[in-house]
Amino acid sequence: MNKSILSKFLDFVERAGNKLPDPLSLFFILSALVLVASWVLSSMGLQVTHPSDGSVIAVQNLLNASGLQRILGEMVKNFSGFPPFAVVLVSMLGIGVADKSGLISASLKKLVTIVPSSLLPATLVFGGIMSNIASDAGYIVLTPLGAVLFAAFGRHPIAGLTAAFAGVSGGFSANLFLSSLDPLLSGLSTKAAQLMDPSYNVLPTANYYFMMASTLIITVIGTFITTKIVEPRLGAWKGDQGSDKSMTDISSGEKKGLVFAALYAFLFFIILLWLTLPSNAVLRDANDDLKPFYDSIVPLIMVFFMGAGIVFGLTSGSIKSDKDVNKMLSESMGGLGSYIVLAFIAAQFVAYFAWSNIGIVVAINGAGFLKEIGLTGLPLILSFIVVTAFLNIFMGSASAKWAIMAPVFVPMFMMLGYSPEVVQNSYRIGDSVTNIISPLLPYFPIIVAFGRKYKPDLGVGTLVSLMLPYSLAFFLAWTLLFVAWFLLGWPIGPDAPLYYLK
Repeated sequence: MNKSILSKFLDFVERAGNKLPDPLSLFFILSALVLVASWVLSSMGLQVTHPSDGSVIAVQNLLNASGLQRILGEMVKNFSGFPPFAVVLVSMLGIGVADKSGLISASLKKLVTIVPSSLLPATLVFGGIMSNIASDAGYIVLTPLGAVLFAAFGRHPIAGLTAAFAGVSGGFSANLFLSSLDPLLSGLSTKAAQLMDPSYNVLPTANYYFMMASTLIITVIGTFITTKIVEPRLGAWKGDQGSDKSMTDISSGEKKGLVFAALYAFLFFIILLWLTLPSNAVLRDANDDLKPFYDSIVPLIMVFFMGAGIVFGLTSGSIKSDKDVNKMLSESMGGLGSYIVLAFIAAQFVAYFAWSNIGIVVAINGAGFLKEIGLTGLPLILSFIVVTAFLNIFMGSASAKWAIMAPVFVPMFMMLGYSPEVVQNSYRIGDSVTNIISPLLPYFPIIVAFGRKYKPDLGVGTLVSLMLPYSLAFFLAWTLLFVAWFLLGWPIGPDAPLYYLK
């Protein structure tokens, strides 16, 4: 792709993206559109026959007396019962303490400072992927740190910045551990699946096996792109500006804190194994299944990160009393103010969409259309990944986008026999790979600012041109991995349906 074509593409993205409203306004507009659509479509008498039980499902008008009563009467219930709302708050109680205490920052610095220069690109990409447990820390700490480390080793710092950025943002859904994103997306998927089956529940571990394997693939591909494409294109690094190693320094207190935090993590997982592995263990039910464990994923994430953060803080000196912990908890929750407001509006939209039956009607008609044209199986799923990747350029929020897409696509795929878990898995691929080439990504201007320390003329187009090989390679490799996984019939997560509903 030459610069002129890239510039035209970027101009198009910026013009189109600037026309989109803020996500909060977008959900407000969508809620209003659903209400109006419910009135129009119900007036038209739009209805379908449910293929499983033969019942007639009609679009319900929400702008009549009973609809308005329900809108006002259940507004608070919609908000308090919105699945992603509570799970994110609970998860962030723990992750927030780990972040504010300095544990995540120190862990990232330790990870990238104990490896030789030859392994630096792989370490930065891998560290970026793992940092999506607390993505803000990855963007703010790891990307500038990657530039500093590359410069310190005499390598071009922009290559270090792009490697870290590729891992943090391009590999956003991959991880060796569960993060707050897993329960957030599974909550939205559950809501959408229950439009078709009120008893359906998508577990936070729904895509764990696939995302764990994806971590290795993204690390390998990201390393190859950095060393074989990005670094040769940038050329040799001749400057010494910005090579200050202060960002990589780990204090004696931080080192001590990391040791004790590691001991805490070891004990935590030993106890967790004791609670889950033996027959009739505490986190097994009467049938000896692990359902209680899966139901406890979110609290366990909170306890793990909060405990590790407190242990680190007490031993490193960042926590001196319970007041410090309380302050960290408050700051963590305070930082979620915009998410809470967004969750309130999104909860109303999801509720209106469910009450109106528009999602089910669209899903049944859409499934019938896809069957008629023969678009099923892998071509259908791959088309969905492409659509998601394209939409992600204009709307970067994984949760906001899935809140809109899940009520339509999850029921539609269920009508075609595909499990919500596989739809969510496909969504996560498309949602990650184009983050790094979207100027609309909230952190994109920050990455540009970091890069200008080493390359003063670095612009949006330059950064996109550097990140485009990562984006294309991640898309191709991740999609091929999914195709292989699908054809081999491997489970994408524990206790999750393979691909097809029974």
